[in-house]
Amino acid sequence: MSAINTVFYVIHLLSVLGILALLLLQSKKTPRTLNPGVLHASLTALLAGIVLVGLHNVVKPDEELNHMKVGIKFIILLVILVLGYTNLKKPELPKKVWLTMLGLTLTNIVIASWR
Repeated sequence: MSAINTVFYVIHLLSVLGILALLLLQSKKTPRTLNPGVLHASLTALLAGIVLVGLHNVVKPDEELNHMKVGIKFIILLVILVLGYTNLKKPELPKKVWLTMLGLTLTNIVIASWR
């Protein structure tokens, strides 16, 4: 089970980094558009995170899961997904939406690394 947990952890990390990288690639472009990969990476990170939460009691039975942290990260990913799906077909991604998605992604990373 530990190997499966590690695989999903790596998938989750790469997905969040993918969101960040794809959003940062749009920083200098005009007009700024939303790369569909952001949505794919967000969904992958969400699903991998759900699997990690499900495996937590099996892999680490002695360690208590921080449900507040998991819940906040879940809501942030849902907001990123909603913003992404509402702006996917638009010819230009508004700067406010782009900055919000970027800020939420960075917030998610900070929350994840916080002990």
